[in-house]
Amino acid sequence: MNLTDLLRSLPADPRVVISGNHAVPFHVLGLVDQALDEYRLWVLNAPAGLPDREGVVYETPFVGVGMRHSPRLSYVPCRLSLVPSLFRTTMAPDLVVLHTTRPRGGRVSLGVEVNILPAAVEAARARGAKVIAQVNDRMPWTLGDSEIDVDQIDLMIEADGAMPTAPAPRIDEVSGKIGALVAARVRDGATLQAGIGAVPDATLCGLSGRRGLKIWTEMFSDSALVLEQAGALDRDTPVRASFLFGSEELLDWVDANPRVRMIRTETSNDPALISRNPAMVSVNTALQVDLFGQANASRVHAKIYSGFGGQTDFIVGALHSSGGQALIALRSWHPRADVSTIVPLIEEPVTSFQMTAVVTEQGVAEVFGLDQRHQAANIIDHAAHPQVREELWEQAARLGLGRVPVPLG
Repeated sequence: MNLTDLLRSLPADPRVVISGNHAVPFHVLGLVDQALDEYRLWVLNAPAGLPDREGVVYETPFVGVGMRHSPRLSYVPCRLSLVPSLFRTTMAPDLVVLHTTRPRGGRVSLGVEVNILPAAVEAARARGAKVIAQVNDRMPWTLGDSEIDVDQIDLMIEADGAMPTAPAPRIDEVSGKIGALVAARVRDGATLQAGIGAVPDATLCGLSGRRGLKIWTEMFSDSALVLEQAGALDRDTPVRASFLFGSEELLDWVDANPRVRMIRTETSNDPALISRNPAMVSVNTALQVDLFGQANASRVHAKIYSGFGGQTDFIVGALHSSGGQALIALRSWHPRADVSTIVPLIEEPVTSFQMTAVVTEQGVAEVFGLDQRHQAANIIDHAAHPQVREELWEQAARLGLGRVPVPLG
């Protein structure tokens, strides 16, 4: 079957699920876009450059920059761990477009992006829908759930091209302070989950002197390679993640490397599986944290900015881990919006709550296990910017969180 015949076999207004993040199959997507007048484009954390025209409806449970603010966005609230179930129920795919390696021994590898794709392929095959692979010699071969039998794919289209890469982000002074405070809480033998950006990188790079660390995460970048090169990681436990993004050196390191096992979302983000990791330390960020210990990481002025992602999954999993911690790390002051990130009461839908502690460049505010008045006191005195502390205390009194002595420790 050629591409023209395959696309003609699709139903009207088909749902097209593609690789997201930093593995979008742009070449094949362009061919699909030329052939279909109308379709629903399902992408997780879409980057810039997607087809953007009337007739294309964006669908996602996690909004990336390529979909953000689009008037044709159909946002579906969903924890990342539950996204695969969407393909079996309300959002069945009509076409799945992957970005893969060239076949070896009857298999291809999804490389840098596994995530929800195995579930999408399985749902497509179960209902007779189609699967296309954009084959790229420059996609690194990763092991684990990234490997798929070629008989699961209806059509392969070659399109070699450079993979997106990025240098490690510059760690500014504020991010460095936050990272150091988080790193100080991590002990030898802990298991780490952290995303991409200056604060996670500062945290992980600050752990190069630890030993026996493990990584079980949604994604990783060059900071994991820094830990590997420093001898900080447990050599008997592979790095486990669902997708990755970073430098050319990182892509070379993961290629056919048994030290890295890519796992599907149902595994990486399952709170029960996360909780089995010893001393699980989950490091996430937020747009806002309020005095009740609630975090908003998804909306700005009631408009969707990102989504739940894996934050809720990892917070729950880490809190149930023996010796685990769920940390929300963020700046106390938003530099672009010029506002405090610590607010009296979040007015947006809440992404997560009941973390272990809130960490900013101002300090560490312990939250879990304290009554609500002491939680609020810690957040104001140890996490909020000094410029807004008195105002927060006034608002705390109105919310029934009146001033109390801050507990020692």
